Amino acid sequence: MKPLEELLLRGVRISAPGTVDIGDDVVPEQIAPGVVIHPGCRIYGAKTSIGPGCVLGREAPLTLEDCQLGSGVQLKGGFCHGAVFLDGAVLGSAAQVRPGCILEEGVELAHAVGLKQTIMLPFVVGGSLLNFCDVLMAGGRNRREHSEIGSSFIHFNFTPYGDKATASLVGDVPRGVMLDQTPIFLGGQGGMTGPLRLEYGTVLAAGHVLRRDVLTGGQLVVPPPIPATERPFRRNGRAVGRVLKNNAIFVGNLAALAAWYDVARRPLLDRTPYGVACLTGALRQLAGARQERLKRLDDVTAWLAADEAATEADKRFCAAWPTAREQLAALGDQPGPEREAFVAAWHAAPEGDYLARIQKLPAEAKAAGTAWLQGIVDAAAGIMAAATA
Repeated sequence: MKPLEELLLRGVRISAPGTVDIGDDVVPEQIAPGVVIHPGCRIYGAKTSIGPGCVLGREAPLTLEDCQLGSGVQLKGGFCHGAVFLDGAVLGSAAQVRPGCILEEGVELAHAVGLKQTIMLPFVVGGSLLNFCDVLMAGGRNRREHSEIGSSFIHFNFTPYGDKATASLVGDVPRGVMLDQTPIFLGGQGGMTGPLRLEYGTVLAAGHVLRRDVLTGGQLVVPPPIPATERPFRRNGRAVGRVLKNNAIFVGNLAALAAWYDVARRPLLDRTPYGVACLTGALRQLAGARQERLKRLDDVTAWLAADEAATEADKRFCAAWPTAREQLAALGDQPGPEREAFVAAWHAAPEGDYLARIQKLPAEAKAAGTAWLQGIVDAAAGIMAAATA
């Protein structure tokens, strides 16, 4: 029996079966009864898992390949490959979502959004016509008080030096997962040149491109205009200190989020086969994202090694990088009293869904959890600091 026929027998709602293509590698048991698949959709991949209440292709045809969806996810049209969408995530039509992406609970993005190596913690909202690759974004306390990306916003993630060591942190993991931070607002018709770090409460005025870190919270940022200039572009003599530091901190946040999934999310996601698929998919994407960041740092190191104008400090870093790379690749959970205190409070929390449990955690439990996760980030920063000393 073909997978399409099996889906129909399972109670998957496909109003026009003749217009829908279900790959032979799709496992019907991994698609929940009641899922709605609108005309023109294509579903591929043995890793594809679609939870209860999901709706696919409501606005336009959708291609879905090796993605994992929680419950109540709405993917309205476009192309999604190798991504994870947790409960209630919404994606407008004409989207392109490539591997390395995790959209957590309540994330909502409008039409024509391009994502790759992009992670959004709960409640992040984005407008239309976004190019938002190589970013981790958090912030906000609930669905009404959320971090926002204005329409026509771009994260510039490719440098004139030919590398993509440009991943940006908008918020962070250790505090962001606690769902109690001031939202971040990125105004429409604007952009960021990675790798940047933005503190919670940052408001970037519409129509501006941000080119520097904002490490003080609660700031309205209106970048100054860049004077008109025309001069020779020198490919040597590039200062990479901030690039290396920010990338290491980003890797630390990826490691912290993987630890969070393993410790905090696993007990809840393990309750259903669709949750297990989302957990497995998220950990897979986080591991792949870390390898992506290390690969991009390899590119920077190779560039420095070939640069005749490299400083002695640059040469020392190139020599130290193989060891630092191994350490960053192996960075994992950090045992300690803060972790133990958080785990005890988490297991003692009243029953409820993931979001409700976090929002009801006592302040001291959240503080312990943040300290535990920050320790992982600090370890990554320390590895890079030693390599660049």
